[in-house]
Amino acid sequence: MKKHILSVDDEQDIRELLQESLTMRGYRVTTAGTAVEAKKIAKSDRPDLIILDFQIAESDGSILIDEFRKLYPGLPLMLLTGAVFGEGAVREAIEKRVASYLDKTASLADIISEIHRLIGDPEAEGSK
Repeated sequence: MKKHILSVDDEQDIRELLQESLTMRGYRVTTAGTAVEAKKIAKSDRPDLIILDFQIAESDGSILIDEFRKLYPGLPLMLLTGAVFGEGAVREAIEKRVASYLDKTASLADIISEIHRLIGDPEAEGSK
């Protein structure tokens, strides 16, 4: 079965780019533009990874991280954001057990590599 990734971002271009790129690599991807959508999808269709923007409509990223942690303890969360953080905010995100933190300016290759590290490469596992 294909690994399921939930991409949560209020920027449609980012959601579409990730969905297209990850689907081509053998993942099953659903997207959400709001916190309400994201929680609904996560509750009805458990993801293997959630890629989350810190600045999301209708919610604060840290609150959404806490809600996902309560729903699925141990589920890897990848913070992919354009928000500029000081050292304290990054440390706080790590303390909330975010498995990975990347800036949106990271290359697509780096993002894909980090996803493979977090949940595996579906092509290598023969689940494409």
